[in-house]
Amino acid sequence: MTGFAYRLKSLGTETAFTVSQDAAEFAAQGNKVYPFHLGDLDLPTPPNIMEAAVKALRDGKTGYNPAAGIPQLRDRLAEVAGAERKISLGQDNVVIQPGGKPVISKFIQALMNPGDGVLYPNPGYPIYESQIQYYGGQALPYGYIPAAEGFNIDREQVECRIDSQTRLFIYNNYQNPIGAESSSEEMEWVAELAQKYNLWVLSDEAYFRVRYAGESHSIASLPGMQERTVILYTFSKTYAMTGWRLGAAIGPADLMKVFAKLNVNDESCTNHFIQYGGIEALAGDQSGAEDLITELKLRRDILAKYLNEIDGISCYIPASTFYLFPEVTELYQQMEAQSYEDFRSSILRETGVSFCTREHFGTPITGEDRKYIRFAYSGIPVPEIKAGMERLKEFWGSLKSVATV
Repeated sequence: MTGFAYRLKSLGTETAFTVSQDAAEFAAQGNKVYPFHLGDLDLPTPPNIMEAAVKALRDGKTGYNPAAGIPQLRDRLAEVAGAERKISLGQDNVVIQPGGKPVISKFIQALMNPGDGVLYPNPGYPIYESQIQYYGGQALPYGYIPAAEGFNIDREQVECRIDSQTRLFIYNNYQNPIGAESSSEEMEWVAELAQKYNLWVLSDEAYFRVRYAGESHSIASLPGMQERTVILYTFSKTYAMTGWRLGAAIGPADLMKVFAKLNVNDESCTNHFIQYGGIEALAGDQSGAEDLITELKLRRDILAKYLNEIDGISCYIPASTFYLFPEVTELYQQMEAQSYEDFRSSILRETGVSFCTREHFGTPITGEDRKYIRFAYSGIPVPEIKAGMERLKEFWGSLKSVATV
């Protein structure tokens, strides 16, 4: 069938799902797969949250509700998110969404005109670029520079991309896929830049509470930033609620009215009874969420230990997210891989270990010469992590042996 809208040519996808499909097809052929490709959680939602949602369902909370979300959840989220970020928030600053992802598109719809420039991280969440291009914006990627402790934003690259049409800055601290975390000085630099060039900022804080050490900080807490920042908030990562589709936009009240109007047009409202699960997540027993963090930290530590024991791999260990982003340049060269896809697919078929590559998070920026892959450890238990890493060590060890013969 022909005649589809031309703008669909600009619509991208979440490429990790493509890798997931390939791994599933390989498994269907009778092969063992170790799934490190998708940032989903194999851990259950805490029972008190499930019980609250089921009670609301049984109590008849199944009809339409306000487009901005039920007042009880908006009030509670304003209180909790404000306290965590050390900013003052009220109900009018919160609009509930069916997940965190809609905040990206509504931020762009509300603030970007066709032709406007939008700075976004690359490597980064692929939906940023997809939505910018779909709505007719100029996608302006900025990269990261490897540092002693993780990755730093390439500031020169950012400043070179800004011109009179640049309007938005997407900032993902506690970053997917690379785990980058800004220093206080780097975050202040982003804030100064936004104010200097009058940019709106989308602060993607999906992993704000997925933290194993230290304390998270929001750019919205810096002077002059709350009035030009929209926070992307999601319940998915903290409470193992990825399939519940519950999140929120947090920002200036006038802009949040626009988000609520977009809700009316796009979804009418967020699922009614699920929002009561959100209230319990914020106000109820936190031991389930704490147990999630304990388990994820264990997985991170075991996976990082294995990766850093393999010759030719260098892996920074971030204090947040549930991803590792090791450099594999030497192994890539030893395999004489023709492309990232060749590298990924060959390892899947040789070992059953499935992961994403740097290319699944944006087209490499000119000048990149190092090779990286991403491991998600949120959806694979410790025994499987160990088994998969043993297969990988064995395979890459055999490459070393061949190279030295």
